[in-house]
Amino acid sequence: MVKDDIEKVLDEIFEKSHLKEGDLFVVGCSSSEMIGNTMGTSADGETDQVVETVYGAISQRLAAHKIDMVVQCCEHLNRAIVCDRSVAEKYGFEIVNVIPQPHAGGAFAVKHYGSLPDPVVVENIAQKADAGLDIGGVMIGMHIHPVVVPIRLEQRHVGEAYVLAARHRPKYVGGERAVYNKDI
Repeated sequence: MVKDDIEKVLDEIFEKSHLKEGDLFVVGCSSSEMIGNTMGTSADGETDQVVETVYGAISQRLAAHKIDMVVQCCEHLNRAIVCDRSVAEKYGFEIVNVIPQPHAGGAFAVKHYGSLPDPVVVENIAQKADAGLDIGGVMIGMHIHPVVVPIRLEQRHVGEAYVLAARHRPKYVGGERAVYNKDI
């Protein structure tokens, strides 16, 4: 069920978000919420299978499109971001010294950290994400370029967790006589 849910969500995001190669995509995920628990309350190991399934689906799809994936840590790490060193260097993000743990960073951040060739944590990404996925109400909007626009999803759950997705669009300028490109 969770695999089908995340595949449907990803299909919708790619259909509606205008993502392109080289974009930056932020994921925030409460593994506890996916299995029906309150955020941050699952026991160690309780969410391993759901994290493996959802992480695999997201990371494979983004990699296939050559989109950089970053993962938001939980509030215990002030919503810091796990990324590969190459991404941090590409964008000039400042690296901080912390290694996410299941109850200080979250299981999804731990999975991302352990899956990267050269993992680092950065304090923030200065609103550089082009789009993102919020699984379980972890509040990723602070990491996306202004102006953040919701992606209206028909698939509204992954497991038991509510999902929200968002993308950015360039600011509208020019007033009432301006013409805007609907494809960006």
